Amino acid sequence: MSLIKIMQSVEELEQIYPVMSELRSNHTLDSFVTQCGRQFAQGYRLVALVNFGEVMSVAGFRIAENLGMGKFLYIDDLVTAKKFRSQGCGKFLLSWIKVYAKEQGCAQLHLDSYVTRHDAHRFYLQQRLDISGYHFYVDLGRS
Repeated sequence: MSLIKIMQSVEELEQIYPVMSELRSNHTLDSFVTQCGRQFAQGYRLVALVNFGEVMSVAGFRIAENLGMGKFLYIDDLVTAKKFRSQGCGKFLLSWIKVYAKEQGCAQLHLDSYVTRHDAHRFYLQQRLDISGYHFYVDLGRS
């Protein structure tokens, strides 16, 4: 039986870490738990698609507001475990997030995707997300 579950406790973070690390390989389990704790304090939420205790997909998001977009949900992280890709898991989780965003009064959903993630881009376009701009940044520690 598949269900979407909000993940908050250290034990739940440990459960989703193997899947999240497929996307965010720069974190150890300890640094992941610590970073999530800081982000939780800022409104970050983690949800997982779980089937009979096995984590299939994970998403991290936050709700924010700004002058340009009003109230929106921003997906920071969205990953499906490699062995479950192309089976509808990401679509199911993204659909749940869209409903959740509407329930929270969000007018839009946003996410960024690195230019090299072509499979992800195909998926987002199939899910009717539009490419609406460029994302720019500067690494302040190296400038």
